[in-house]
Amino acid sequence: MRYPIPDLATGQWHESKLEVEKSQFIAWIAHTPDKAHVDALLQQARQRHPDASHHCLAFIAGAPGEQHATGFSDDGEPGGTAGRPMFRVLEGAGLGQIGCVVIRYFGGTKLGTGGLARAYAQAVNHALTTVPRRDFTARQRRYLQVDFAGEAEARAWLADQGIPIEQADYDSAGVTLAIGWPEGDAPALDTLHSRLKGRLSLHD
Repeated sequence: MRYPIPDLATGQWHESKLEVEKSQFIAWIAHTPDKAHVDALLQQARQRHPDASHHCLAFIAGAPGEQHATGFSDDGEPGGTAGRPMFRVLEGAGLGQIGCVVIRYFGGTKLGTGGLARAYAQAVNHALTTVPRRDFTARQRRYLQVDFAGEAEARAWLADQGIPIEQADYDSAGVTLAIGWPEGDAPALDTLHSRLKGRLSLHD
C-alpha cells in the first residue's frame, strides 16, 4: 500500500499562519506515524505557545481512511467547531501519518460557531498547500531464503525493487534475508526465480 505522508523529520513541523477577525491561527503539521508522535507535537505546541487561547488537534496516525488511529480535540472551543473541521480537511487531503495542531490567539472578536469552523478548516487548508510530501510504502516483514551462490543476485534484485534488507542470517543451507516486503501490489518474483533457477523461497 502506497500513500503520501508529510516529508518532515521526527521533531520537525511545518508552520502556517492565518489571521481572521484579529484572531491568529497558527497551524502546525507534522509526520505522526503513531499516537506518541501526536502527543509530542501537541506538547511542543503548548510549550512554545503557553499563552495561546486554544491548542486544537486533529490527526490520522496511519494510512488514509484509517478508522482507529485517528482523533481530534476542540480544546475548549465550542463542540464541533475546531477539531472536527480540522480532521475533515486532513481526511480530504488523502495524506496518512499526519498530525495537525492549530494554535489560536483570540483577537477580541467572537466568530460564532460557523465562523470558528471555517477558520480552523481554512488554517489547515492553508498549511497543507505548502507542506512537503513524500510517498510511503507500507511494508511487512517476510523472509527470502537462497543458497550462498544466489545471495548476490538476490541482494541486487531487492535493491532494484527498492526492498530493504533488515537482517541476514546464515546457516549450512544458505542465507535467510529478512526483508521489508511491500504490502498490496508486491513485486513479481518471476525474474529472480528465473535467475536463481528456482533456488529460493519466500515466506512470512
